[in-house]
Amino acid sequence: MKFRYKKYTFLVAGILLLNSSCKKFVDINDDPNNPTVAQLSLLLPSSEISMASNMYLVNSGASTFIQHAIFSSNLGRFQQSGTSFNDSWNGFYSQSLNDIETIISTGTQQEQWGYVAIAKLEKAYLYSIMVDMWGKIPFSESNQGQVYDSPAFEEGAEIYEKVFVLIDEAIADANKVSGTTLLTSGGVDVFYGGTKTSWISMANSLKLKLYNQIRLVDPARSAAAITALVSTPATLIGGTTNANTTDFIFKFGSSISPNNRHPWHRIEYQASKTFYMSQSLISTLFSNDDPRLRYYIFRQNATAGLNNSTNSNGYYGREPGDPTAVPADLSRRATFGIYPAGGLYDNATINNLPATNVFLTNPASPGAVKVVGVNDGSGAGVLPLITNFMVKFIRAEAALTLNTESPAAARQHFIDGVTASLNSIGTISGIAMPATTISGFTAKLAAQYDAANAAEKLNLVMTQKYIASYGNGMESYTDYRRTALPVLRGLASPLNVFPLRMYYSDTELTTNSTIMDNASAIQTAQQITPVFWDK
Repeated sequence: MKFRYKKYTFLVAGILLLNSSCKKFVDINDDPNNPTVAQLSLLLPSSEISMASNMYLVNSGASTFIQHAIFSSNLGRFQQSGTSFNDSWNGFYSQSLNDIETIISTGTQQEQWGYVAIAKLEKAYLYSIMVDMWGKIPFSESNQGQVYDSPAFEEGAEIYEKVFVLIDEAIADANKVSGTTLLTSGGVDVFYGGTKTSWISMANSLKLKLYNQIRLVDPARSAAAITALVSTPATLIGGTTNANTTDFIFKFGSSISPNNRHPWHRIEYQASKTFYMSQSLISTLFSNDDPRLRYYIFRQNATAGLNNSTNSNGYYGREPGDPTAVPADLSRRATFGIYPAGGLYDNATINNLPATNVFLTNPASPGAVKVVGVNDGSGAGVLPLITNFMVKFIRAEAALTLNTESPAAARQHFIDGVTASLNSIGTISGIAMPATTISGFTAKLAAQYDAANAAEKLNLVMTQKYIASYGNGMESYTDYRRTALPVLRGLASPLNVFPLRMYYSDTELTTNSTIMDNASAIQTAQQITPVFWDK
């Protein structure tokens, strides 16, 4: 494959490499600038950081498709192009997966099984996401440029099977390492510091997620696999205590120079801006007395409203599919809050809150809205990849649709998922929700669950997972295509039908000889061709 370098580089990688290099490894007989053997302690954090950084475009695009936020007017109207996700595709193959393959091959030669285990789980996770976003992709022949300069595309279902094998191999490799730590230097593992049990819980939770995603294809297989996985809940993220401590999340930094802040903070906490907040999500949170609104969205103006009006409550975003031009509103539109982007927490007075509200209320000592700048908020946000709340909602969905657990267990997982979401937001943002808010809000939703029929229960589960997954549009994009839940708003002015897959990189289409002849037809088909698990 031939690639151009991606635009979105998070310089945190440089920090880690600089820190790692401050050790006495120089030998007078070796050229330290041209090592003959890959240094695993440098490659591992590089692969982890590039994997998260290269997700910027696909995550922002998926978030737009499912109305979490509006990254692009065209994508918001379902119009893709060959450059929409170019940088993510190219970066995954030329950087992330290239480093991962080197870690696996070199680590295997050196019998550094901890590195191999982590790299295989990175590879399994990343390829599963790429299948979920694009469907058919290069797999077996990828990252072998000297052998295959035009790697063949493989069916997503075939790649999923290889991903399951990879996960099992990774667990076996991890178990070759004695003790509790996979690496002699835990600081080089950005996610878990090399903690063995955490990586194994991630591996099992990834299997749970993927088996649930294929439940419409082979329900019997999914039911059997999920039943086996949940029989030992201590080996899953969240364990038996509903703790968020083993969440598989990428944590951004707070530095401005070099800038390693959350990409949504970097884009929005400046004079120019790219995003609009989704009026659909805002309305959902506002109308349901949801305390997460103050964490998710920050208002720059107290009275701005839809269509840049001046007599609303400051929650000025855009309706899905709004085709109108962008007015002079950069200092008025609402923006990302303290979670997950590491921005500001909105504790200012909200006009027209219903008097019946219990959880989304005005504080006794309110703050103020403001036009945000680069020094506002820490930027130390997160990208939630596989979390405790996701695991709990997945278990609830599987119990309701596959009978993998009892109805009582499904209900408890639903409650635990909401609780985990609220606790995680408070912990990560540093502004904890009051315990009475958490218990009261979950009790309200539990009552709705108890009064619901089977279809309504599933809708509640998927809706709460959708809200909790704010920050990971990829997860919700996959869920929506599988379940058509939650029901999204119709677009004001669509340019195409809802995209069932993302468009390929135009670089790939013009350089890969296996698809060049049919590139146009292949690209057009992406919009309307379901991923294999979407039945």
